[in-house]
Amino acid sequence: MAGNYDAFLLVSFGGPEKAEDVVPFLKRVSAGRGIPEQRLQAVAEHYYAAGGASPLPARCRELLALLKPHMDALSLPVYWGNRNWHPLLEDTLAELARAGARRVVAFVTSAYGGYSSCRQYLEDIASARAKVGPSAPEVDKLRLFYNHPGWVAAWAKSLSASLASLGDSAGASTEVISSTEVISSTEVIFSAHSVPVAAARSSPYEPHVLETARLVAASAGVASWQLAWQSRSGSPSQPWLGPDVTEVIAASKATSVVVVPIGFAIENMEVVHDLDVEAAQAASASGKRFARAECVSAYPEFVGMVAQLTRERTCAGEAKLALGADGPWPDTCPVGHCPRT
Repeated sequence: MAGNYDAFLLVSFGGPEKAEDVVPFLKRVSAGRGIPEQRLQAVAEHYYAAGGASPLPARCRELLALLKPHMDALSLPVYWGNRNWHPLLEDTLAELARAGARRVVAFVTSAYGGYSSCRQYLEDIASARAKVGPSAPEVDKLRLFYNHPGWVAAWAKSLSASLASLGDSAGASTEVISSTEVISSTEVIFSAHSVPVAAARSSPYEPHVLETARLVAASAGVASWQLAWQSRSGSPSQPWLGPDVTEVIAASKATSVVVVPIGFAIENMEVVHDLDVEAAQAASASGKRFARAECVSAYPEFVGMVAQLTRERTCAGEAKLALGADGPWPDTCPVGHCPRT
């Protein structure tokens, strides 16, 4: 046991693993949001086209297997619970309670501040503990990691591999491009999940994503790049962060594009469909070569980061690592951080 912790808990979004679970999963995710049935069925078709399953559960199991030797060294058994599909958080916390765990350290697979990317996970953990009751273990969430050296290094490696696959580079200028102007034959587009503008204004989500993009580009030696957004799901009347990644691809004057989904640590349907299908189609329609950087959950740099963040919390004297001017995010999010809007 390290630092009075009894276990390590991986917390993720969740996803269906067979076709018959797709609609129940989508209904759970969208509960209370008033999304029409026809919209849910349209999204379900994305899953069916990909074989009826999300890649996320298999990638979570892979990550747990890679983390196990690191957690064994800390005498922390590994567990996994999701917000929206099996294994559900409340079931995993009940299992931990039966095993006698009283305090667990949790890694949430979201790097950034924001309601849906941080605060909602804390609320879901609290809700799951309440469902388990007095025997539920305390759960301490590890800090945000948008500027951690391991996160940046993993994405820089993934980006570099994608550029190499196109046999190109993004130029040597130090200018950061924030429009569709391109100064090389390959345009690098960082992508993250869009959120309502009102939610972005009340949280550090957008600056966190922008800082990751800046750090990754610098580490990979990429001079010109831009940030785009994807996977918008709200009402057309509500302003969301933009531009959309497909719009950026279509407007680009480059002959090839690389999309880097830095908003997602683990492969999931919003990457597989919104980028590998829709963004790729936008590139093809405008005569561009297309590559999508791989999500980094199996990269040694990412796995090492999760282990290092765990040691930060559980071992006295472990340094808190961060790149850039922001410094490491605090262990406990500030009061009022990332409110529901």
